[in-house]
Amino acid sequence: MSETAPIPVFDYFSQVDLPTPTLSDAEVTRLFAETFGVEIDVRALGSQQDQNFRVFRRGSTEPLGVLKLSNPVFSEAEIDMQDAAAATVAARSPHVRIPKLVEGPRGAMSAWWDSSEGRIHARVIENIAGITLNGSGYLSPAVVEGMGALSGAVSRSLADFTHPAGGRVLQWDLRHAGRVIDTLLPTEPDAEVRAIVQSAADAARAALAPVQDTLPIQAGHFDVTDDNVLRADGAAVPDAVIDFGDVCSSWRVGEIATTVSSVLHHDGASPETALPAIRAFDELRDLTDDEITALWPLVILRGAVLVLSGRAQVRLDDENAYATDGLEREFRILVQAASVPIPVITAATRSALGRPPASEPAWGAAPLLPAGRHVELDATTESALNDAGAWLDAGTLDASALAALDAGAAMVTIPAWRAQLTGTTDPLPSTADSVPTGVTVWLAEPTPLPPGATRRDGDALVWTSGRESVTITGVSDPASSVLPARTRVVLRRGLDGTFPPERVTPALAAAWRETAGDPGAAIGAPAPAPLVDDVLARRHRVLAEVQEHYYAAPPRIERGWREYLIDVNGRVYLDMVNNVASVGHAHPHVVAAGSRQMHLLNTNSRFHYRAITDYADRIAATLPEGFDTVFFVNSGSEATDLAIRLAMAATGRPDIVAMREAYHGWTYASDAVSTSIADNPFALETRPEWVHTVDAANSYRGVHRGADAARYAPEAVAVIDALAASGRPPAGMIAETFFGNAGGVALPDGYLREVYAAIRRHGGLAIADEVQVGYGRLGDWFWGFQQQDAVPDIVAVAKSIGGGHPLGTVITRREIADRYRTQGYFFSSTGGSPVSAAIGMAVLDVIEQEGLQENARVVGGHLKRRLEELGRRHPLIGTVHGSGLYLGVEFVRDRESLEPATAETAAICDRLLELGVIMQPTGDFQNVLKIKPPLVVTRASVDVFVDALDRVLSTGF
Repeated sequence: MSETAPIPVFDYFSQVDLPTPTLSDAEVTRLFAETFGVEIDVRALGSQQDQNFRVFRRGSTEPLGVLKLSNPVFSEAEIDMQDAAAATVAARSPHVRIPKLVEGPRGAMSAWWDSSEGRIHARVIENIAGITLNGSGYLSPAVVEGMGALSGAVSRSLADFTHPAGGRVLQWDLRHAGRVIDTLLPTEPDAEVRAIVQSAADAARAALAPVQDTLPIQAGHFDVTDDNVLRADGAAVPDAVIDFGDVCSSWRVGEIATTVSSVLHHDGASPETALPAIRAFDELRDLTDDEITALWPLVILRGAVLVLSGRAQVRLDDENAYATDGLEREFRILVQAASVPIPVITAATRSALGRPPASEPAWGAAPLLPAGRHVELDATTESALNDAGAWLDAGTLDASALAALDAGAAMVTIPAWRAQLTGTTDPLPSTADSVPTGVTVWLAEPTPLPPGATRRDGDALVWTSGRESVTITGVSDPASSVLPARTRVVLRRGLDGTFPPERVTPALAAAWRETAGDPGAAIGAPAPAPLVDDVLARRHRVLAEVQEHYYAAPPRIERGWREYLIDVNGRVYLDMVNNVASVGHAHPHVVAAGSRQMHLLNTNSRFHYRAITDYADRIAATLPEGFDTVFFVNSGSEATDLAIRLAMAATGRPDIVAMREAYHGWTYASDAVSTSIADNPFALETRPEWVHTVDAANSYRGVHRGADAARYAPEAVAVIDALAASGRPPAGMIAETFFGNAGGVALPDGYLREVYAAIRRHGGLAIADEVQVGYGRLGDWFWGFQQQDAVPDIVAVAKSIGGGHPLGTVITRREIADRYRTQGYFFSSTGGSPVSAAIGMAVLDVIEQEGLQENARVVGGHLKRRLEELGRRHPLIGTVHGSGLYLGVEFVRDRESLEPATAETAAICDRLLELGVIMQPTGDFQNVLKIKPPLVVTRASVDVFVDALDRVLSTGF
């Protein structure tokens, strides 16, 4: 439609108070039937200034649509504009679901009602399937990006849309935000709220003023928010936009500013978490430089208007539950929007959009410290200062700095803007704030500051000269202008009188540096060069695609210690999945053993040396009597492969029985008996003819459940008996002794005892795959087969036994091992090498000396009890499997059908990563958390994990 002569439209400033219509259900149903010819039932919905209902044909549970009773102040032209804008977006962006007017027996359901509250417009809008993002639950980066994409699609669709009512003046039109604030702020009775709003709005208006006259104007929805976008049931991102009630002409950038504001009140949200939405909008609308400058001031002003309008509406209409429920969320939007200075978050936004950065401000005053011999400490993740857990010691930095001063340095520094790990004394819960904004300094001699104004600010000294200001912490006397000797002090540069926090996230560090400058420049220290991390791109370029990595956007892990993993940005993660590092990452005893043996000798295992013999004796001693012969290899795949070949050689038979849904390795033989469809979707139909499978003995979701799980063993025995009767008695049967691949599911009581007996009755051998669960992980048992009160003939084990070093073993009886000669000879160059044997013995030392099996029992028991308590509160948890520190939380969409919650499990793992917990899914349906942390994990650490999981399940993923 083209714009013609001006028509009367709503002007907010002529009627600030807008009471919501409050027609009764009875009146609504009567007027609906009279007007549209349909008898209905209604269910009230919330609205700030209108009255909304979900309507159903009388007696039906299927929604007919949403009845919108517009506030009487809005004219027929404005309502026509809303419908026309919705139709335009639907036509131009068909991938976006837009509700249409519902057709009834008398045509489109849109009419004016003469109600008890005057003339009110009623229309029924199609009920779009899906759910909104209302509330304060978590929004994933993908959802935030999807919101930005919807905002951009709507804006692009309405780019040339005009209407005679487009000049309406709404309180939500950000062109009028300053005037709305000036109108409502004096009426706000809470002085503290007034002060917060005034301060934030003043800063926003000042930042907006230079560009507001150049901002592009067009029609827009201007309410593409979490309340007004929907995602279909089961969909990851929203694809529908509803409620065109705020359509008008305004600044184009206001569309995305409104969307961003609605992100900020959600769990864990911050200004930087909104950047995916802005990127998605920019890809469709190409924000101008002035629009980028205006964006965050408008987000803040939107927050201020929400706070004042919501509180005013509640004072006017205290029974409006929708407005009341929004007060806390709206206040959080304003607080978050203003939590990062506008220049900083604007610089971060420019960087996120690929715009060139501004020049870093040069130091504009005299040097704070005289020149002298300068030593710079490396406190980053990979620094040797952090070895052996020294990064957790608060004294590490001071000791290193004082040693450098003693060696003749005049000044020792740690640069600002480089992620710092050293001195992270309280690593959990994990925080992403790892980049110091100040330069840390130790001086050999007391040093006066140059002339300038000084003042005390709490425990800090603030020095100012011209436009430069520096806050100095660590001085014993903040009233003094002399920096002390041999004491750690930290200097941070200010930004218009505002100093950055002591640490910031890597995502905001460059923006803070761009605006506040490098404090190292104030003391003549060289500025750290920006780091370019191309490791992931190079990995994708040079490694085979099938050699995957955890997570789509993985942190770059460069250090481990006990149950911690630390990325290159200095962020500490809790490792709850790494049974490879059985005795903890970088255990000093293991490191020392490997290092010492490397100094002595490392060669192939055909040489004669003591370590291989000592280690073989140590391993054999952990097993029942009769296990007297050990083979050494490099991995679990090799161990299970060799175990299978041993059974074939010892019996002279080719056939092997294996349990379905198991994973045993990637070598030819170990892959042949692996039937997990998560690892190979075609596993069952591609088995070689010598592999015969039996049902997965999963008592939770297998073919037999609960008490019926006792049927698995007789059925497996029947398969073995049938093979023997057909003339193909199996060489052996291989199974995990505790169903690790399924997430730590215990086999039914007595299962292995019965199956092992059947195999042996026909001359075959029992192979125990202990790669995942052996070595004390189960707590009550050192080996998984002990839980079954069964003894195998061959044991294959790896992962845990090397503590992260590539080491695997196969242990059996001498008469079985000797039969391998029929297959030729066995040789593994580095299996059981001197270094491998020394490391393997050190791992056993640690398990025994530190009581790690008992730790698995005690801490694992506490962890399982807490997870089971979560299961009583969160229906997504179907059950908790496992024992000790091999546990599995299985997620299901329905506890009766056990429909696996595969997508949810992946999303939960991603959210846990954001919270600083490393976790991955397992099982054929990838719907089980595989919880198998290093055996040194503490009760405090597992509590951090459970608390994080509880937060994820409570607030969303």
